[in-house]
Amino acid sequence: MAHERKTALLAQFARVAKALASPVRLELVDLLAQAERSVEDLASAAGLPVGNTSAQLRELHAAGLVASRREGIRVFYRLADDDVADFYRTLRRVALARLPDAEAACAAYLGRDEPAEPVSRDELLRRAEAGEALVIDVRPAAEYAAGHIPGAVSIPLSELPARLDELPDGSEIVAYCRGAYCVLARDAVRLLHASGRAARPLRDGMLEWRLDGLPVEAA
Repeated sequence: MAHERKTALLAQFARVAKALASPVRLELVDLLAQAERSVEDLASAAGLPVGNTSAQLRELHAAGLVASRREGIRVFYRLADDDVADFYRTLRRVALARLPDAEAACAAYLGRDEPAEPVSRDELLRRAEAGEALVIDVRPAAEYAAGHIPGAVSIPLSELPARLDELPDGSEIVAYCRGAYCVLARDAVRLLHASGRAARPLRDGMLEWRLDGLPVEAA
């Protein structure tokens, strides 16, 4: 009897693991770790049909990983709480530490050529406070509005080529994006280097910044 009760408990734990056992659902969690989004917005950001996105979100909802609200005919989703975001961070860290294939896939995605030595959070805070660096948030504007590093300027990566003239000469630029495994900041640094600007990426990103209790501003 005790074994049956334990099996029943483990089956509930397995429901959470099963809900995350999909690259598509992990991408949705990654996006929701930045901001609440509608089903349609999530579908566009993930490059998925709306119907498929809605079905995947229902799987996450059934496992208690996301919460939802309705506004008119639109449904908005968010992560259930920070424990889900922290679990997602831990999952990535364990996978990269244990799976050589994960490490290789990470290098292929982010680029094996690190565009510049990443900036630590302590260094970013010190240099930004001293006026020695301009911090830019290269995530989509809606994610910036939901929460960003204090003092950071919103310049989404898609807009960066057209807005280079807005960046002051003479100070180093620090770019950040969603998290440690987000390619947007590295691509921004590569673009800035190609235009002759001094730039470095933040070592991690908004996910880690927020989970570790560092100050966040909302637009």
